[in-house]
Amino acid sequence: MASAFLALSAWQVMLAGLLFFGGIYLVFGAATWLLTRNILPALGLGRTLDPRPLAPGQLRRELAQSGISVLLFGTGMIFPWGLLQLGWARLAMDASATRIVLEILFLLAWNDVHFWVNHRLLHTRLLRRFHLPHHRSIVTTPFSTYSFHPIEALMLGNVILLPMVLHDFSFWSLLSVPLFSLFFNCIGHANYDFFPRVSYAHWFAASRRHHLHHACYHGNYGFQFTFMDRLFRTRLAADAAARQLQAHEARAQSDARARSDARA
Repeated sequence: MASAFLALSAWQVMLAGLLFFGGIYLVFGAATWLLTRNILPALGLGRTLDPRPLAPGQLRRELAQSGISVLLFGTGMIFPWGLLQLGWARLAMDASATRIVLEILFLLAWNDVHFWVNHRLLHTRLLRRFHLPHHRSIVTTPFSTYSFHPIEALMLGNVILLPMVLHDFSFWSLLSVPLFSLFFNCIGHANYDFFPRVSYAHWFAASRRHHLHHACYHGNYGFQFTFMDRLFRTRLAADAAARQLQAHEARAQSDARARSDARA
């Protein structure tokens, strides 16, 4: 597979990248939507985090913005391919299974560091206008995952370039990055608590933490893990959005009483 990738032309690399990123976005997004909207609620497993309705036209906007991100991520495959063609990076062609596992674990940690740094920058006064399109999704969906401004997509999409010039990774280790990144991102944006019994600090509570980031805007800048938010003291309290959700519930109950009185 690595040899086949290196043998592709520039146009073939970009086309393959478009098909790859578009495919995994649609498959992971649709699967997470189905799981959290139908299957898990029917089985009584987990719970919805934010009961407020989606904004009008939200799904259409998310899909449109995600299409631009897919275009950038897909055609952006030319950059790691170019590093390999220029000899600035190399692939480990005969990496052992143990080496691949260790590389994937390193890339998991690096992805969290890279995401936190870029995400924190996107919340600064200088760059926040490029992050606001993503935050229009206050109540998130799996399709919010790639719903970025192009500048944000470029900032988050370069995660493997620096590691590639510092170490000869296996092709499979590098391929794992967009797969686990999108998988965890879909979980984080699913607006669903898959493991209600685990603590707020647990790795499996990432969807809870990212739900709070969208509900409160500031804080919880990390990706799947908590070590960067702990280190820089940017982790939100578990009840940070309680006031907004309680206000929504009070309005919903008031509206229900008003409709009941009108029928009476």
